[in-house]
Amino acid sequence: MANPRIIIADMDSSYILPIQAKFVEEFPVETDLEIITDRVYFEQLFSTPQKVDILIVSDQIYTEALSRHDIGCIFVMMEKMEEGKTDELSLNRIFKYSSIREIFNEIIGKSADIINVNTHRKKNCQIIVVTSASGGTGKTTAAVGLAGCLARNYKKVLYIDAERMQSFHGIFENRSPVADPEVYMKLGRPGAGIYQEIRHVIRKEGFSYLPPFKAPLMSLAVNFSVFLQIAESAKGENDFDFIIIDTDSVYDEAKAELIGAADRVVIIAKQTESSVRAAELFVSNINGIDSDKYLFVCNDFRKDEENFLTSSERGLRFRVNEYIEHFPEGDRITADALACESGIQKAAFLLM
Repeated sequence: MANPRIIIADMDSSYILPIQAKFVEEFPVETDLEIITDRVYFEQLFSTPQKVDILIVSDQIYTEALSRHDIGCIFVMMEKMEEGKTDELSLNRIFKYSSIREIFNEIIGKSADIINVNTHRKKNCQIIVVTSASGGTGKTTAAVGLAGCLARNYKKVLYIDAERMQSFHGIFENRSPVADPEVYMKLGRPGAGIYQEIRHVIRKEGFSYLPPFKAPLMSLAVNFSVFLQIAESAKGENDFDFIIIDTDSVYDEAKAELIGAADRVVIIAKQTESSVRAAELFVSNINGIDSDKYLFVCNDFRKDEENFLTSSERGLRFRVNEYIEHFPEGDRITADALACESGIQKAAFLLM
């Protein structure tokens, strides 16, 4: 079967190069990529019938005459977006000056069947651990927001709350816990295929998630290590691009094992003095904290209050990668709203 033919046409070569590089990085041999920066050549090419799977074209050279060709999906890069404009189904308008990641993810998401993304997925599923050094940092809202944002960018996401006593379910519409006693029996004695054995209870609201348990782990005779076993079992099935494990602030041997096994670790802190001190103590017990594996996020940031992440008298062992501003909605925030917050979106792009 021939590779899909993709044409990117724009007179600005400096703009086109990052998109070209992204395709080469993600699909090095699975697509036939053509780059056109000459308007005359573009017009000559389409003066004869063409069969193109994906056409990415600047609005400066796009014409409705292109619809007469056999083109599976057209993406028009707009200098300015017009609200409420209706187009044919194969035509997609994208704001030209969004980030390259946003543009690329939208193109891939809307043409996944053409490129056959599931067959030619370059990157394996990643396990992302979201944790903090102290309670009250808003870790769960950040974790849910990251899951929602990744899902909005056409990633398949599984969210797992790995707290010993779960309280995350209020953020979802379906708040009922897992009821099947057989599931708890399997969780108490998990085998290598534990994900396959409990897959039927996984729910989806924008992204997939493991429903809450009916009682704390200790009461259910379930070991904390089961969360890593579920994640590794699910990773082996390749059902997801990202598995987000939302953990509590307890730091013990089981938590250290979970962090060690993760592909990436997101550490949430607040700007307060107590939160910064706790984060410092936490990272002092982790080897390789300055590697790309670790991402530091300041949550609930308030510009009008002192920021001990930057005003600390002594240098910190870590550097904050992104800030998430205070949510005035508090406990009433929804997963969809979290996914739209700019700080969470930027953090999510750092994971992709």
